[in-house]
Parts: sequence; structure tokens; C-alpha cells
Amino acid sequence: MSKICQLTGKRPISGNNVSHSNRKTKRRFLPNLQKKRYYIPETDQWVTLKISTKAMRTINKLGLYAYLKKLESKGISTGVKLG
Repeated sequence: MSKICQLTGKRPISGNNVSHSNRKTKRRFLPNLQKKRYYIPETDQWVTLKISTKAMRTINKLGLYAYLKKLESKGISTGVKLG
């Protein structure tokens, strides 16, 4: 499964592990993704999203429907149908 947030588009980035002797080896920094089920009362439907915790905080602040509308107005496709 891809490790990409469905709403923010966050994805893994690469970097280095740096040892005590300053030797560098490649590693990946993974986003903190959670699978979460939300209810949208405006459209009377349940949606399951794989989203980052930053997106969860924004949903808690704005509400899911308002956040999806905001992304839609910016032209970002989320794959969630809003009736």
C-alpha cells in the first residue's frame, strides 16, 4: 500500500541515518498515516480515509465537509464524492 495521505498529499522523503562516527546510510522518513472512518452528516455518508495526523487536526478544527470543500476550491482532488 502506498504511504501517501489522501488529503494533504504527504509522502515519504529520504534522508540519512548518521552514526556516531558520522557515517551516513540512506533511510526513509515516513509520514504518520492513520486509517480513520468519518461520517459526513451533510451528505449522510461514511468515508474511510488514510490521512496524516496533521490532516486529522485540521479536520478537528474545521470539520470534514468544510475541509473537503476547501481542498476542492483549491483544485486538489481527494477522491471523496460530495453528493
